[in-house]
Amino acid sequence: MKRSMKFLLAFSVIAFAFASTAHAQATRTWTSGVGDDANPCSRTAPCKTFAGAISKTVAGGEISVLDPGGFGALTITKALMINGGGELASVLVSGTNGIVVNAGPTDVVILRNLELNGIGTGLSGISFVGGGTLIVDHCTIQGFTVNGIDIALSTPAKVIVRDSTFVGGAGGVVVESGSSTATVASLKNVVIQGTTRALDAKAGIIEATNSLFQGNTGYGAFAEGGTIDLESSFFSANGTAVQAQTGSSVRISNVDMFNNAVGIGSGGGTVNSAANNRKIGNTTPGAPNGTIAVQ
Repeated sequence: MKRSMKFLLAFSVIAFAFASTAHAQATRTWTSGVGDDANPCSRTAPCKTFAGAISKTVAGGEISVLDPGGFGALTITKALMINGGGELASVLVSGTNGIVVNAGPTDVVILRNLELNGIGTGLSGISFVGGGTLIVDHCTIQGFTVNGIDIALSTPAKVIVRDSTFVGGAGGVVVESGSSTATVASLKNVVIQGTTRALDAKAGIIEATNSLFQGNTGYGAFAEGGTIDLESSFFSANGTAVQAQTGSSVRISNVDMFNNAVGIGSGGGTVNSAANNRKIGNTTPGAPNGTIAVQ
């Protein structure tokens, strides 16, 4: 009898522990500029930071922003959405990355309606080192010294960037060398200004549609190991609008290159044109190496 009672007591303690853990995590948690990380991150008792909320959010859940605030740097290790809503939801950092995504190979991470600010000393706005899919939607990334989005994955992944703005830094969207060649970064309605290299494909593929690349001192689009595909986009006041290094290619269709120092640079790679692009006012117009005429 005593042995049975001990067993039942032990079972009850374990069951309570599991129940407590499950209760501690919610599918939706909340942050507020006047919250407290000691709170349960509910709508009526929100947390102060994203880091405080993530431990109380289940995998695949959502962190929502209740009102304006600065919510701090964060490392994401599971499927998750962070939604700033219509508020001023800021990640303000100094000397480090804004958000590091190091999730599982099939995990989807969504960052929506956020402002990431490195105040001139931050490293990369978003460092993507692990995960299946990263979606960046309606975000502003500025003030970082390395890259807006730095992609460095050994396994295939997808990056989707929509309706977002990048200002400053060495690179806008960069796929690092050593990344899987099957990694694809797709951009739509994106503005990248004031970087050294707005798009830099050292591996994988970068695709950009309906986007603006302006005032980037080095290159608007630079393929140096990977491939860049450009459709219906505009390049102005860059050092060189587009260039491909040896063994790499840039493919352009319905692209405008106006008032750059160099329109199409000569780097030994191939710039393939659909024969529907325009180059006006570039100091050195440049010419594609190889032409594809799309009918």
